[in-house]
Amino acid sequence: MNKLSYFAPATAANLAAGFEIFGMALEGPGDIVTIEKASHNSIEVISISGDRGKLPSDPKKNTAAVAVSFLLKHLNLDQGLNISIEKHLPLCSGMGSSAASAAAAVAAANELLEANLPLRELVPFAMEAERVACGSAHADNVAPSLLGGITLIRSYYPLDIINLPFPENLHYALVNPNIEIDTKSARALVPQKFSQQQTVSQTGNAAAFVTALATGNYELLKSSCEDFLAEPYRASLIAGFSLVKQAALDAGATGAGLSGSGPSMFAFSDSLSGAKKCADAMQEIFQKQQIQSKQYVSKIPKAGARKITPK
Repeated sequence: MNKLSYFAPATAANLAAGFEIFGMALEGPGDIVTIEKASHNSIEVISISGDRGKLPSDPKKNTAAVAVSFLLKHLNLDQGLNISIEKHLPLCSGMGSSAASAAAAVAAANELLEANLPLRELVPFAMEAERVACGSAHADNVAPSLLGGITLIRSYYPLDIINLPFPENLHYALVNPNIEIDTKSARALVPQKFSQQQTVSQTGNAAAFVTALATGNYELLKSSCEDFLAEPYRASLIAGFSLVKQAALDAGATGAGLSGSGPSMFAFSDSLSGAKKCADAMQEIFQKQQIQSKQYVSKIPKAGARKITPK
């Protein structure tokens, strides 16, 4: 086998109570990366589509290439590879765009090179791509993009990732407004130190969030979706943030908040129709501010990165 393609899904990170520790895979959209063995001994990004010419092809700056290069280093291989990227995610959207490309690329290279590493062991390589993209090697997007479902990063040192149980009828609504927020800029807004009260409140909500998912307690899920560490400082970047969040809650959401660093916003529901109602309500508030948006409504997929047959 000299060539194959992988798909990796979009993600929503933080999920309110879990700054840099919670992440959720989305059913769609996602990025497709094709890896092909080459006669040269370097990694080259030979094509990128769907990015409006904004992404770098420099292998030291492109997240797909960076993730693959760290995998090759780990395997002690100098095999040349050509990388083709199909972007189906909006950039700077809070939907894990850079993570999806890195996840798809490293998963494809892993199989193509017959390394046979479990997807879980590929997370550190994709994290290094995130370091290039936003200055921090965080895993809250790359972990669910590779593994699917809802993931918890229990520890970064050493890295310990847990796939959390969640109710079968848990659905999400995600609305992506036509606003771009640079992840590095959004991260800079979050303080480096927090008060004891903030830390205690966040820890309590994070523990309650996990409990709510495990027990299917939607009332507890709703009350635990409150972020004391990042959302209060990033909310000003999204026009009408509090109104959009409240609209989702008024429409019956069992929790709502900012997806990653934004501008996308998520809401939980116990049904597909309920999630659709939340998405419509959120979009209506954006529309009143003359902000166009797209909505994504689905169950949470249990699968992450996967091999596909290119069209």
